[in-house]
Amino acid sequence: MEKMTKQDGKSLDMVKENLEALKAIFPEAFTEDGVNFETLRQLLGDEVAEGEEKYGLNWHGKKKARQIALTPSLGTLRPCKEESVDWDTTQNLFIEGDNLEVLKLLQKSYANKVKMIYIDPPYNTGKEFIYPDKFQDNLDTYLKYTGQKDEEGFKISSNTDSSGRYHTNWLNMMYPRLKLARNLIRDEGAIFISIDDYEVNSLRNLCDEIYGEENFIETLVWKRRATAPNDRVIGRNHEYVLSYAKNIDRLNISLQPKSERVLARYKNPDSDPKGSWVASDLSANGKGGRLVESCVFAIVNPNNNKEYYPPTNKCWLYNKEKVDQLRSEGRIGFREKSGTPYLKRYASEVRQGSTLPTIINDGGFSQDSAKEIKHLFGTDVSEFPKPVKLMKKLLTCGLQEEDVILDFFAGSSTTAQATYELNKENNSNSSFIMVQLPEPCDEKSEAFKAGFKTIADIGKERIRRAAAKIKEETPLYQGDLGFKVFKLDSSNIQTWNPDRNDLEQTLLDHANHLVEGRSEEDVLYELLLKRGVDLTVPIEQKEISDKSVYSIGYGVLFACLDTSISRDEVESLAQGIVAWHEELKPESDTQVVFRDSAFADDIAKTNMTAILEQNGIAHVRSL
Repeated sequence: MEKMTKQDGKSLDMVKENLEALKAIFPEAFTEDGVNFETLRQLLGDEVAEGEEKYGLNWHGKKKARQIALTPSLGTLRPCKEESVDWDTTQNLFIEGDNLEVLKLLQKSYANKVKMIYIDPPYNTGKEFIYPDKFQDNLDTYLKYTGQKDEEGFKISSNTDSSGRYHTNWLNMMYPRLKLARNLIRDEGAIFISIDDYEVNSLRNLCDEIYGEENFIETLVWKRRATAPNDRVIGRNHEYVLSYAKNIDRLNISLQPKSERVLARYKNPDSDPKGSWVASDLSANGKGGRLVESCVFAIVNPNNNKEYYPPTNKCWLYNKEKVDQLRSEGRIGFREKSGTPYLKRYASEVRQGSTLPTIINDGGFSQDSAKEIKHLFGTDVSEFPKPVKLMKKLLTCGLQEEDVILDFFAGSSTTAQATYELNKENNSNSSFIMVQLPEPCDEKSEAFKAGFKTIADIGKERIRRAAAKIKEETPLYQGDLGFKVFKLDSSNIQTWNPDRNDLEQTLLDHANHLVEGRSEEDVLYELLLKRGVDLTVPIEQKEISDKSVYSIGYGVLFACLDTSISRDEVESLAQGIVAWHEELKPESDTQVVFRDSAFADDIAKTNMTAILEQNGIAHVRSL
């Protein structure tokens, strides 16, 4: 039975994954010492960029930012049931923590599972985003920032233009997060990013590099104010939303619902059994060589026996044979006043929605979002949230019936509220993952006066209140209005950090491989993350030989974290796990995990491993 270490508990090692992928394509470029770049160069046909003068986005710290994205996390996500709603059934997540570490921890469980990412990152105004001056160990930085570790002179500062690296610091913050986010998107999915004029060009160049210039979809322009501000030469009343596909050839974008104005055009005055219709122009533009002679002929109106030809420089949409067929089907009608022919176009025949325009004039305004917050909380507890109406437009474009939306700059969780409302309106079942740093509220702010200590607290409460509002307005609605809360923390597995002056005591202290004070659920969810299993899968519990045994994800992972397993208990416990495994029949390989210190001795541990392996369970580990 192999023992798990803290290194086993780290997030996905993307450098290793990249090397393995490269080795599968170019095995000749690998030696026992690593990559032979000269051989790789030859295999690539010398298509290698050289020298300093090459097109692209460069800044001080880019190399470090890339390394940060590739460095695995040694943290974990601890469940917080007391702050959650409908824990046992919900598919929605709220994760409190630094989004850089959280994105690393989600790499195994959510790779290629997210249909749409929307983020509204801090705009680079010089004051609004905080970043660590020292981020050699980002998890350690987070723990100090949130007061879970002694600060020891640790400093957080704003990105003022006096630092001399106004754009650089913002890019260093964004690069690793966007890099990690790409791995989570499905091949047919996309990312939407809100931004203003200060960094829209930098963001476009950054996304061109990470997502590929060929995967650029559009730059949307959102009219954020009804009237332009009067304190500038030209009043800026817009912001942008950049959109990129994971794979433009496989992108699957949904249509917006037709407006009430458009739908109102379709009527059924003659009680046509085929449904509502609109009188559509039967002529086509004949300019530019598109005039088709066979489509120029007279159509006789039987009501007045007059002949009608297409207008000048036009022809009919169809030739005479097709028009005669349409007349026999009752598809050609004649206008009462002019007598000219028209085509009956049924509502069922036309595109059932419309594309999202690049200029969004009807996505709500900033003042609307302030009203929404005040309506839910009774006071203005959040600054600059996006309106729910805008978010619903974007989500309609990116999501379908059971997709996952990720927002890792969640703020007040507008995205979560919009998801709830869309699910209710469309009878769909999309789920969300919100990620938000527990950034302290300013003590002078309305949020702090209302009792909220952090931005994350506001986000969680908004989700609860949005759900309560839907239940109040639609009592019979049965959709998912819950969410699970997790909080970023250090791993449950202890780090080997020996005291050289007292090794004997260090060994005794390390006999229990788990961090003191952590619950069984803490450990279970870390195992689940590191195994690459969805955080919302069911966890079942059974008593086998008086021991609590957990099945995670229908048998993908079994865990027994009891503190004592004697030799006499090994066989019955193992056979009970085998029987449960055979009952569930998991599709992928099963892993079974025990507490290492629980076994009475090495013989008990060896016997447990042997029995499980004899019954087809080969992956047996200990903590």
